[in-house]
Amino acid sequence: MSRTEEVVDGIKRMILEGRLRPGDRLPIEKDLAETLGVSRGPLREGVSALSILGILNTRQGDGTYVTNLDVTRLLAPMGFVVDIQGDSTAANTHAVRRILECEAARLAATRITDEALREAGDLLDEAAQIVGRAPEEHERLIEVDIAFHRIIAAHSDNPVLAGLIEAFAGRTVRGRLWRSLHEEGADLRTHEEHVAILKALQTRDAETARIRMANHLIGVEESLRGLPDDGESTVPQPARG
Repeated sequence: MSRTEEVVDGIKRMILEGRLRPGDRLPIEKDLAETLGVSRGPLREGVSALSILGILNTRQGDGTYVTNLDVTRLLAPMGFVVDIQGDSTAANTHAVRRILECEAARLAATRITDEALREAGDLLDEAAQIVGRAPEEHERLIEVDIAFHRIIAAHSDNPVLAGLIEAFAGRTVRGRLWRSLHEEGADLRTHEEHVAILKALQTRDAETARIRMANHLIGVEESLRGLPDDGESTVPQPARG
């Protein structure tokens, strides 16, 4: 183990043991280096690595603090693992997404708030105005799609599940947009599937919500069979939310 890795491991251990809590300021550099038994060089490298991972946050002129350790932020690097696989494993990514989101829909059916249901309904009302009438607004439909799924994930009341969904679902945007642009009737089918999911959530029917989500995402996966490699694609890349 390198000295930098010792720093990373040591600070993680301090957090796990409760010696450092979310929001706490780290000891001054000299004291922390002595505690961990390292020089300042490896200490700074370790702190930098933990900052990239979302565990620490260095504030210029104020010191370094433990973040709130938000699960979604901590799981964000997993998205990079998906990215480096490329489109050759897109089907695998979508399959994992389906497993995660079906469970989220099942959980959300009994936990989602009335306010969130209204928000989801407003999104689908907007989509209904676009589908089939404004073909140039594919990217807005994808934004609505992402927001709709995000509401469901958030109301699973499982932050780890929501964080994993965020990491995986954001990497499926290209396939979803390709489907919208190239598969006839895809936007309308997607909208109808979303409406069916919402109805199941509104009636608090967990098993139906899970099944409706599975049907929806299986359709997306089937569309991937026509997705070209990066070098052949002319699909624009929408911003990830």
